[in-house]
Amino acid sequence: MLLNGKTAVISGAASRAGIGLATARLFAEHGARVAILDLDQIAAASAAQSLGSQHIGIACDVTDEAACVRAAVQVVEVFGHVDILINNAGITQPLKIMDIKPDNWDRVLDVNLRGVLYLSQAFIPHMRSRKSGSIACMSSVSAQRGGGIFGGPHYSAAKAGVLGLAKAMARELGPDGIRVNSVTPGLIQTDITGGMMTDAIRTEILKNIPIGRLGTAQDVANAFLFLASELSGYITGAVIDVNGGMLIH
Repeated sequence: MLLNGKTAVISGAASRAGIGLATARLFAEHGARVAILDLDQIAAASAAQSLGSQHIGIACDVTDEAACVRAAVQVVEVFGHVDILINNAGITQPLKIMDIKPDNWDRVLDVNLRGVLYLSQAFIPHMRSRKSGSIACMSSVSAQRGGGIFGGPHYSAAKAGVLGLAKAMARELGPDGIRVNSVTPGLIQTDITGGMMTDAIRTEILKNIPIGRLGTAQDVANAFLFLASELSGYITGAVIDVNGGMLIH
């Protein structure tokens, strides 16, 4: 039970086949109480109840600063304290560079990058007051290899921004006892990728993955568990690759 007595907040965790819910489920199995944040209150509450009665679901748009603050207040009121924040919420769009319009850019950057800032800002004061906390941020192999899978260049830019933001937060917040790290998944079988994965694309992609399979939500959840637990107590500013060897650097 790596997280016994801990409390965790996970954004974008209501999707049944998503990385967020897989992470929430794993955290609960390791003893944590979990707050699931998602756009839809009913979906968030349903996902939380699937874990057990001690968990909660809260509607939160991570691009709305006030909504993030409200969610933080609510979680602390219910749980008393927060130990772990997983910035998981994200979206992607399969566009080429010349097809990216201002609204595409704004939406992808807002959810994937601005959302990390706003939600982190909402919980940092509480973590600072306790001189303890672990924040883990969802990036992507696309940030490291320059796209080339499903997300467009604006997605790669947003996820690269997450890496820079997380490293800067790690440097600033380390003296406050708060660790900040990132996870960079490769091609993971989730709702986001499922609709775009043809047999031909799958075969071509597998040629470049040394482990020889696509990743699962559980693979990424395992990395988040490591970063949330004391097993990584002396790790901050790190980037954990979960890509089966798709990118070795």
